[in-house]
Amino acid sequence: MGLQNLHTHSVWCDGADALEELVLEAIRLGMDTIGFSSHSYTPFDTSYCMTDTDGYIAQCSALKSKYRGKINILCGVEADYYSDTASYQGKGFDFVIGSVHYLKCGEEYLPIDESAQILTEGAKKHFCSMAELVRQYYALEADVVRKTGCDIIGHFDLITKFCDVCPQIIDTCSQDYTSARDHALSALIKTGKIFEVNTGAMARGYRRLPYPDASCLRTIAERGGKVMITSDCHKKEQLCYGFETAKEFLVSNGFKCVYLYNNGRFESTNIENI
Repeated sequence: MGLQNLHTHSVWCDGADALEELVLEAIRLGMDTIGFSSHSYTPFDTSYCMTDTDGYIAQCSALKSKYRGKINILCGVEADYYSDTASYQGKGFDFVIGSVHYLKCGEEYLPIDESAQILTEGAKKHFCSMAELVRQYYALEADVVRKTGCDIIGHFDLITKFCDVCPQIIDTCSQDYTSARDHALSALIKTGKIFEVNTGAMARGYRRLPYPDASCLRTIAERGGKVMITSDCHKKEQLCYGFETAKEFLVSNGFKCVYLYNNGRFESTNIENI
């Protein structure tokens, strides 16, 4: 087992590159495994998600056969909390990433990672305060494993995406914030599922360090939780972006091992092996 990325987007959803282009880049980088994770279908917003899940699966299968012996190719899905589970369950995916990208506000769906302005205006329009928006976000996050049936917990504290560039947007040191976050974190650690350490916002210039933050990682480490490094890439140039930084970040917050996918299962390996 060696260099892997299981959070990879392509032209089948909101990524820039074809699956085969990503496979060739992974081979060039010396990766042993690439996992594709197109966004599950969300009928209320089709601008970013798959609309032909079966076609995606078929192309992944063809590439698995074509490149067998050169690289392991996995066909996964990033399941949104509000997707109909019938759109991805029972499809034979190798893995599922469970993520919260929206808050449901009446008949509207508020994207929480689109921009700082949309998040701020959404809090004013739909919630009594940003603290209440955060509380509701983490309530969904606490439930994401049950709702999506995921193997991997996607970008746990995505709600903080804009906090490096707009630190005033959310007070992450407040009691309201830490209470909501810690409740969700405790619930998810108990599931035994894997938290991704996601460098995607680093690649796009929003953050200096991965999700989840240092406080979350220390708690996960102290309670025996599991982690894996992913890039959440939307361009082939970002396929392994920030992995060395992520490794150092994990070690500095108490981790010695990460999880990789091997022969149909997730296995722990020393962090120095990747």
